Amino acid sequence: MPELTEIATGVLVATSEIYVTTTTVIVGPDGSCLVVDPAVTVADLADLAAELAARGLRPQAAWSTHPHWDHVLWCRELGDVPRFAAPLAASTAAAGRAQLIAAAQATAPGHDPELLGRLTALEPAADRIPWDGPDAHVVIHDGHAPGHGAVFLPGSGTLIAGDMCSDIEIPLLDLAGRDPLGDYRAGLERLAALTGVRQVIPGHGHVGDAAEFRRRLAADGGYTNALAGGVPFEDPRLTQDWLRDTHSRQLRHVAAARKVNANPPAASVADRAAADSSISAVSGWAWS
Repeated sequence: MPELTEIATGVLVATSEIYVTTTTVIVGPDGSCLVVDPAVTVADLADLAAELAARGLRPQAAWSTHPHWDHVLWCRELGDVPRFAAPLAASTAAAGRAQLIAAAQATAPGHDPELLGRLTALEPAADRIPWDGPDAHVVIHDGHAPGHGAVFLPGSGTLIAGDMCSDIEIPLLDLAGRDPLGDYRAGLERLAALTGVRQVIPGHGHVGDAAEFRRRLAADGGYTNALAGGVPFEDPRLTQDWLRDTHSRQLRHVAAARKVNANPPAASVADRAAADSSISAVSGWAWS
């Protein structure tokens, strides 16, 4: 893994070659730190632990943004600390640990199965990660995965977006959810409602500034708009086979749902209008 780079005061990011996956470290007092989504290979995690030690940093806590295998990893060298997640994310990871372990073994073999996916649920009423460092507010929704929890650091204006707001990936819906498209749009709405975002860190992709954050919101909103239309379309981020396959699968899923729900209830129309006013204030883009 490349070395950690400071992208804002006390916020360090490293990016793995696999899936352009980011790991974020927030520096706290007296050498403590909060580690978000450490990834992705065994060597990457070993390098991370070694660099933290070299910098005189020791993890006090960790956060997993969502219950996918590449976001619930850990190694013993990082220490025995609470690895927090949103309650639904933690319970989903616990219920699906066998599948998480199998997925990790298939792509990044060698991770300790005893540590993979062992998450501690945040208290249900909590709105921030419990640790001694800078305030780390959580933004929880069900877009992309159950209990997806982005982290916003108001002190530095940094949004750790999890698997959203990527410059290299299309919106990836949780097709096993009750309302994949609606859940994703609700997640975008929550992120758009944040004030003071000065940099965004996606789970996969590159760090962006405030203008890039707004551009990505608009791009993802435009994608979900087009997806809702149920007609095939292109997106400049469809650069790899797996993304094109996922795009086609999402189109089919939404088209099938439209046939079942030809007349949406009035409540969902009202919710869509509320989302429109929220996100357009940030990006200048609106739901269709």
